[in-house]
Amino acid sequence: MKLSRIALVVAFMLPILAVASGSEHHDISMSNSDFFYRVLNFSIFAGLIYYLVANPIKDFFKNRSEDIANQIKEINMKLEESKKEAKLAEEYLDRSQEKAKEIIADAKEESIILTENINRKNEEVLLALERQLEDKMVVEKNKMVRATIKKLLEDGIDSSDIGIDNSKVVSLISRKVA
Repeated sequence: MKLSRIALVVAFMLPILAVASGSEHHDISMSNSDFFYRVLNFSIFAGLIYYLVANPIKDFFKNRSEDIANQIKEINMKLEESKKEAKLAEEYLDRSQEKAKEIIADAKEESIILTENINRKNEEVLLALERQLEDKMVVEKNKMVRATIKKLLEDGIDSSDIGIDNSKVVSLISRKVA
């Protein structure tokens, strides 16, 4: 590193010493002018700039291109992960739709079974109610017959009815009952 600094100092000092040769006035011509020295100065300056700046610029662009390549790799990895997740989500959606169809089919079957059970129970209840009604009607009919017979027996027989034969009593009773 010290050698490169010494080379830099010499490179800057050499043109200054060459240009500062004298103060006499000369006619300016191409061979007599400081054009070549200026070109030499510019060449040295450009060389020094290239020497000092070339490697850091190359390193910067190299690092920058590596960073971009790494970012592209990361983006590609994320893209692949997103594709996998999208595929899994589609599979999950398909399974969910199939399960929903199964649930709907099961619900329809259950509703049919429940409807049949409810109808069967309603019919059983209706039959039971009809039986109860018939039983109550028979009981009420028997009560009415007993009440009619009791009333007939209590009110219907007086001393004038004693001369009546059995066929007349049966016809009187059947008239009251009917």
